[in-house]
Amino acid sequence: MDYRRLGQAGLRVSALSYGTWVTFAEQGDFDRALQCLDIAGRAGVNLFDTADAYGNGEAERLLGLGFETLGWDRAAYVLATKLFVGTRDCVNMRQTLNRKYLLQGIEDSLQRLRTDFVDLLYCHRPDPHTPLEETVWAMSDIVARGKALYWGTSGWSPAQILEACAIAERHHLRKPTMEQSEYHLLARERIERDGAAIHRDHGIGLTTWSPLASGLLSGKYAGGIPAGSRAAQRGFAWLQPRLCDAADNRRVQRMQAVAQRFGASAAQLAIAWCTCHPAVASVTLGASSPAQLRENLAAIALAPLLDGDTLRELDALFPAGAAASLDTPTNTSTNAPTGAENTGTSTFSPSSFSLK
Repeated sequence: MDYRRLGQAGLRVSALSYGTWVTFAEQGDFDRALQCLDIAGRAGVNLFDTADAYGNGEAERLLGLGFETLGWDRAAYVLATKLFVGTRDCVNMRQTLNRKYLLQGIEDSLQRLRTDFVDLLYCHRPDPHTPLEETVWAMSDIVARGKALYWGTSGWSPAQILEACAIAERHHLRKPTMEQSEYHLLARERIERDGAAIHRDHGIGLTTWSPLASGLLSGKYAGGIPAGSRAAQRGFAWLQPRLCDAADNRRVQRMQAVAQRFGASAAQLAIAWCTCHPAVASVTLGASSPAQLRENLAAIALAPLLDGDTLRELDALFPAGAAASLDTPTNTSTNAPTGAENTGTSTFSPSSFSLK
């Protein structure tokens, strides 16, 4: 596994991280979740991502129980969660970044996660109804109290992030450290245009989610919606038209031919491509089964084999701006809003990393 600095922070995170939206929140199968955690840890993954929004807190609860069951050393892994959606059905506690919610929300998350602190705490959405200064003060106070080590944003525009930084500097507060955004071959501009600039000019670390565009880039939707897939699950019907898009699936079939030259799958190639961007610190995997996770983690060995010609071939096949993102609807209880330093050509060396 390759470990990369999170922007200007001293913290190093694994190039591939593990997210808990579907496996933990929607499937709710603890034995399967525990298997996936163990597989990820043995592969060298040290960053684990969740949110209070996932299953109304269920993903956090299962993740915390999983860490405890496996007996992992808290110092050995990086734990990230996100606040905005909320889990309490009362005024001031839903879809907000007000001070009252943030200070209560972090306590609720820590209780579910069975830990005293999280390493990374994201504001899961921008909140147009709360003054940004209030949010920055609250997030800075959470860090000052040791409830989180770093705070950041998810799905915020560069202008919003820079305004938050300016407020923090003006009041001598903790600035946001990282931004989490959707990034894959069909949704490139958020990272390549916006994220790269704030990373380069302001040291913001970038983590990404949905490297397979909810499974579209794996090629499994070329013939329709297979049983057992994410799009076949309850609550995911909104994904089906996009995943079955004929033009995109034809491009994915052409990408499969590229992957075959390396003895890899389309999914592995799509994930490896994401890790090649020099501003991306970690790519969050959302595998929903142990077998799928094992396959996806193998992408780390493919990344250093992608030469300039291959990257240009993929760039021509999936030009920036060619398709809209697969961001989740904001009016669903299970939403996973858009948002999570490398050289892009570095060697991915084996690691003896252990979570025991």
